[in-house]
Amino acid sequence: MRTLVLMLVLIASAARADDAKPFNPADYPPGVQQAVRYANEECESQGGGAVTFAPDTVRKIDLTGDGRDDYIVDFRDTKCGERETTYCGTGGCVVTILVTLPDGHVRPVFDGYVRSYEILAPPMKRGAARTIRFDLHGSYCGGFGAQACFKEKAITATPFAFKQP
Repeated sequence: MRTLVLMLVLIASAARADDAKPFNPADYPPGVQQAVRYANEECESQGGGAVTFAPDTVRKIDLTGDGRDDYIVDFRDTKCGERETTYCGTGGCVVTILVTLPDGHVRPVFDGYVRSYEILAPPMKRGAARTIRFDLHGSYCGGFGAQACFKEKAITATPFAFKQP
C-alpha cells in the first residue's frame, strides 16, 4: 500500500513539473517584451552567454483596478549564462512594473532594484488601485544595506521611483 501511495505521489509531482510552461516572451505585449529584452542586452554586454528565464518571470495582474492586465517583470530567477547575480545585488533584483493603458499599450511605471515585494489585499472599493509593499535597500530609508526599509505605493499609470534621502 505504501508503495502505491509513493508511486501516485511521484506521478503527481512529475505531472505538475510537466505542466510548468516555459517562459516565452512572445506570450506578452510588445512593451513587456521590450522590458524582457533588457535581460538579453545586459547579459550580452557582460559577455555572459544565453539568458535563462524562470517560468514566473512575468506576473500578469490588474494592479490599477481598471480591469486590464498589468505586468510585473521580476528578474530574481533569471540567469545570464551560468551567472545568477547579473540582475541582482545587495539592493535586491531588477523589477519592472508595466500598466496597460486604455489604448492597449503598456507603459513602464517602475524600474528598479527590489529585495522583495508583496501585493497587498485588494481594496474594498471596486476599481481602486492595488498597493504594493516594497522591501528596499536600507539606504532608501536613510539607513544602510541590511536595515529594513519598506515603502508602499498604490499602482497607477503614473511612473514613480524611490529616492534615497
